[in-house]
Amino acid sequence: MSLPTKAEAKILLEKHVQNDYQRHHALMVGTATEAYAAIHNADPLLYFMTGYLHDLDYDEHPEAHPGPSLAWFKEWDYPDDLIHAVEAHAFGFNGFTTEPATPLAAALMACDEISGIFYAYQKLNPIPFGEMKVKSIKKRLKEKSFAAGIHRDTIYMGVEKLGVTIDEHVTTLIGAFNVL
Repeated sequence: MSLPTKAEAKILLEKHVQNDYQRHHALMVGTATEAYAAIHNADPLLYFMTGYLHDLDYDEHPEAHPGPSLAWFKEWDYPDDLIHAVEAHAFGFNGFTTEPATPLAAALMACDEISGIFYAYQKLNPIPFGEMKVKSIKKRLKEKSFAAGIHRDTIYMGVEKLGVTIDEHVTTLIGAFNVL
């Protein structure tokens, strides 16, 4: 099993993802999942790559996502944990029924959609991520009309599978996103 370097992954992302928001989203999710590697005493590169590459096929194949990515990852001999996490993050979408069964998969599910909440919040309140408040993010999570395309149930399922509270999760991400 192998993983690309961060430089190789960036080239791969630039090849397949043309949308600037999706590229930023990839960095946010990679950064968020990498924060959970430290908490789980796991491989930070594996956690980062899983988050960074989880939507690799989305621009080119939104109706089949993440099917094409899963095929690529198998062809490229990426770790089974990464493949499982990317498949499980699509639970309930495009016919995917695999639930997260590992800490990495739970972290990806918990971090993916909530990254969009953080992004949208920053667009309305241009402050550094590290200065955001847990209560502000939680308030926006409860507002269904705010970033209405965000699947909040997916966030809560991931948080539950991680075994943390939403407050702990948001606190972790505020700290992780401080570098962005």
